[in-house]
Amino acid sequence: MTDLDTLMNSRHSRHPSIDRAASFAERLGLRVPVMLAPMAGACPPSLSIAVCEAGGLGACGALLMSPEEIQRWAGDVRAQTGGPFQMNIWVPDPEPPRDAEQESRLRQFLHPWQLAMEECAPHAGRGEGRAAVVLNFDEQCEAMLATEPAAISSIMGLFPEAMVADMKRRGIVWMATATTVAEAVTAVHAGADVIVAQGMEAGGHRGSFVAAEAEQSLVGLMSLLPAIVDEVDVPVVATGGIADARGAAAALLLGASAVQLGTGFLRTTESSISPAWAQAIARTRPEDTVATRSFTGRLGRAVRNRYLESAMGADAPSPAPFPVQSRLTQGMRQAATRADNIDAMQAWAGQSARLSRAVPAAQIVDELWQGMQTLLG
Repeated sequence: MTDLDTLMNSRHSRHPSIDRAASFAERLGLRVPVMLAPMAGACPPSLSIAVCEAGGLGACGALLMSPEEIQRWAGDVRAQTGGPFQMNIWVPDPEPPRDAEQESRLRQFLHPWQLAMEECAPHAGRGEGRAAVVLNFDEQCEAMLATEPAAISSIMGLFPEAMVADMKRRGIVWMATATTVAEAVTAVHAGADVIVAQGMEAGGHRGSFVAAEAEQSLVGLMSLLPAIVDEVDVPVVATGGIADARGAAAALLLGASAVQLGTGFLRTTESSISPAWAQAIARTRPEDTVATRSFTGRLGRAVRNRYLESAMGADAPSPAPFPVQSRLTQGMRQAATRADNIDAMQAWAGQSARLSRAVPAAQIVDELWQGMQTLLG
């Protein structure tokens, strides 16, 4: 008998929050209500395989992937596990207006940083790294649909009506990321089956529907979660700042049906991030992360480093909008990764980064679920 079977047969002996979470897990074909966050560039098949095998929901952040890469990722995961997973992609914004003078100032500011990072890794060769690839959102969506995942999650807005209708026909759950109550309500009205409530503690990009308003809507998960739960009639998943059973149990008490972890899995055995990034996470206190546009032009939470200190200084040029800023910093970021130099690395991390551990992902999943049950009696 599985852990979920045991729970479903012993409802009289556990907290109602556990009932709700167990029912949600059953709906998605999970054994435990624990989800891997879909992190673009940091969700290798090995990590999802481990999470799936432990009973949780695997994840693929498909933002930077071609249709062929999306299909290959799904094939690699399915070759080693029968567990369910979610696909995720950003809803694109229109191309922003360009400011040649500002971009020139940014290039001048960034050049010494890129040069310094390249000199740290002289054998890597300048200009190496993944070349810019023009990706088509519609083609990426078609590829995700073709993999027939358990769920597809949106961030930075809502899927087009045709995409939603196609997901419904295929029985694919739509999980819509929301950073405010208003966004959550809008998503449910558009047909979202599940809301992923993203607190401001979360690492990586802020999922605000309107990019320019991200700084004005920074709401912590413990305030955001119950407010969304009270306003919508669909399950709500909690994400942002959850890294151990204490945070997960608190989320269930506040109405969540499952928890989603990103940074909490980045130091696991199956993760693929650089050593410098993993080491930085291990020593990062909540106040050592910062919400910044200086890497990509979209607000995101990262480990505070030398580049960010300089880029957010009074004399530094303002970041360009996404994706212009991302293109401008790409060379520096790639060079820093090749050099394994945290000084200019785009090291995304949530405010609970220091609670992450260098252990197998299955251990994280198991201990989260067992801890939630223990804490909730």
